[in-house]
Amino acid sequence: MAEDELYRRYAVRLYKLCRRYLGNEYDARDLMLETLLRALDRINTFKYTGEGSLYAWISRIAINKALNRVRRQNWRMVSVDFSTQDNIPEPAVEELAEIPGEKLMEWISRLPDMRRAVFNLYCIEGYSHQEIGKMLGISERSSTSTLAKARKELKEKIHQYLKEQG
Repeated sequence: MAEDELYRRYAVRLYKLCRRYLGNEYDARDLMLETLLRALDRINTFKYTGEGSLYAWISRIAINKALNRVRRQNWRMVSVDFSTQDNIPEPAVEELAEIPGEKLMEWISRLPDMRRAVFNLYCIEGYSHQEIGKMLGISERSSTSTLAKARKELKEKIHQYLKEQG
């Protein structure tokens, strides 16, 4: 059946995508299943444009659903500090290589919802701050500030981890 094949091919990648946007496994699984059901329901609107286009189409559904959850929950940025600068040095590539990928994903998943969404959209999905602002209903400057705060939080965790590892 088409449902089984779609699940077999895309469930794991979709789950990982959903986990990046949502804070816990339960919500990520729920969103992954909801996304697959929506894709099946709207498969007649899919336009094949080459290899990978089906996954790109399905992942876009997942991202939109995740962002809708963030918006629906009315997450507001409590303080908008547009001059967010930190004195934490960027970790070296060699240092980052020492950190297990699961650990980085754990830290990203623990970011506050808005920071996690902006971080994922900018750093992983490659959207501009202007595009992120439109998607989340915030200003471009708020997106920039939120990303700076997310990066600062992650850099603190990276430095603490490296310090603990010796």
